[in-house]
Amino acid sequence: MRVLLTGGSGQVGTEVRRRAAGFQLLAPGRAEFDLARPATLRPWLQRFRPELVLSVGAYTAVDRAEDESALAFSVNRDAIEVLAAYAQQAQAHLIHLSTDYVFDGKLERPYREDDLANPRGIYGASKLAGELAARSAERHSVLRVGWVFAAHGSNFVRTMLRLGATRDHLRVVSDQWGGPTWAGHIAEAVLALTGRLMDGQPVPTGTWHYGGVPHLNWHGFAQEILIRAQAAGLIDSLPQIEAIATAEYPTRAPRPGNSRLDSGRACAELGLTAPDWRVGLDAALRELAAG
Repeated sequence: MRVLLTGGSGQVGTEVRRRAAGFQLLAPGRAEFDLARPATLRPWLQRFRPELVLSVGAYTAVDRAEDESALAFSVNRDAIEVLAAYAQQAQAHLIHLSTDYVFDGKLERPYREDDLANPRGIYGASKLAGELAARSAERHSVLRVGWVFAAHGSNFVRTMLRLGATRDHLRVVSDQWGGPTWAGHIAEAVLALTGRLMDGQPVPTGTWHYGGVPHLNWHGFAQEILIRAQAAGLIDSLPQIEAIATAEYPTRAPRPGNSRLDSGRACAELGLTAPDWRVGLDAALRELAAG
């Protein structure tokens, strides 16, 4: 099976490449397959004819998207329209990653798949548009994930380690809740679906949530990161971590107060297991400690 992976150098894409086996993985770089130039993707697709498309690449600069809306929509919507049109024409399966940012974060419980999508910023709006594009392919599976981290790339874990190593006092918001999700767990979920397709088993069409557990706020996550980082020898001492409100840390784009995702349907219908972010965090820290 020929499998196209977009975003192969990103957090999830890197973890997919590390685990890929038993199939021909096509992971072109930006020079060959630039999601920011959707019109250039069609010739590549027609040349290599992938039988499965893993749509992992995305524009993820949440704040910068407010000033780069055209680029965000080009990558997160227009490129997905091209991938979906190809998948429909070639009868290929499209597995697409989306985000908790499609919600406004106002619910008081974890979000389910049928809850109203109401993004508050350009990034979330562009990702919701990408979901709609992905669904135009008859054979599609959309996974919404949130608070993604890994030992590589730009993410909250790496930011906390950098700040924790250089500062005695940190201020972290405590009124935004979610489920941190290790990129390795997301890659394993994507490859579990890939394995089913390779074995000739059906993979359902639809949208599912796949978020880390247990849920907590950013302040609590920062504490866990730094406590475990000190134990792993990545920082010498623990800084003081002050809990603050979102209003005390203004950002260009609004953040959802509630990013918790209910993974129950993904577990029941796709055979996945809700990922424990503590396991993923320890794995990421071990990788960082090993250099």
